Amino acid sequence: MFERLREDIECVFERDPAARSGFEVLTTYPGLHAVLMHRVTHYLWNRGFKWLARFLSNVARLFTGIEIHPGARIGRRFFIDHGMGVVIGETAIVGDDCTLYHGVTLGGTSWEKGKRHPTLGRDVVVGAGAKVLGPLEIGDGVRIGSNSVVVKSVTPGTTVVGVPGHVVEPPPTGEANERRAVTAERIGFDAYGATKDAPDPVANAVNLMLDHIHVLDKRIEALSLVLERRGISGHFDHLPDLQACELQSAGDEGRTGQLTEAPEQPGTDELSKAS
Repeated sequence: MFERLREDIECVFERDPAARSGFEVLTTYPGLHAVLMHRVTHYLWNRGFKWLARFLSNVARLFTGIEIHPGARIGRRFFIDHGMGVVIGETAIVGDDCTLYHGVTLGGTSWEKGKRHPTLGRDVVVGAGAKVLGPLEIGDGVRIGSNSVVVKSVTPGTTVVGVPGHVVEPPPTGEANERRAVTAERIGFDAYGATKDAPDPVANAVNLMLDHIHVLDKRIEALSLVLERRGISGHFDHLPDLQACELQSAGDEGRTGQLTEAPEQPGTDELSKAS
């Protein structure tokens, strides 16, 4: 029992720089109080004292602002920072070394009996206000950004943001680009589920379309010139060159919401040279 308590206090120091002493953590951290009370209520729940377990969990909610159903299964070194408004459902499973921030909901989407709440793997961080809904599998090392709504299972090692949740940082593979690999190496503990330099999934999708349009425009222009010179089609006014551009994410320094020039795409002038 004392070993588990020591682990709980030490994990607070690892994840909250505001913690100053063990006594302060033990006496003033509602997240720790909620976890300790849950161990009591979970013990009672598993031994058939359902009403007493629910009653004590409600008492804990009154004092901490954190609602953990006695039936939920919680792993070791689980840390709830700030804590107000956290809700963890009856069939939720939380792995070791997980971190939740205030306003997080591990909720269900069905009124049917059985497994209806999410399962979190090891070392998962769920940012403030995020909702993880349904019997989902959240893999080890996943980061869920603040205020995200996750309604589908997430593979290990990824970062999810948005409504509904979008994967913005897939696990690096042998074919992944260098920037993603470098970002993955920097990932340690990410407060509020926010990773540095995490790409914007919407901006990334738009940039891919812009790159594609730029290549198509240059090829069509070159093809039309060839047809005109060989007399296959008549003369028409050619559009000015379409410059490559890139949509900047909100986090980019000094260029928020602007379209800027991007590097030239290779292989776009082949038809022009052939003409």
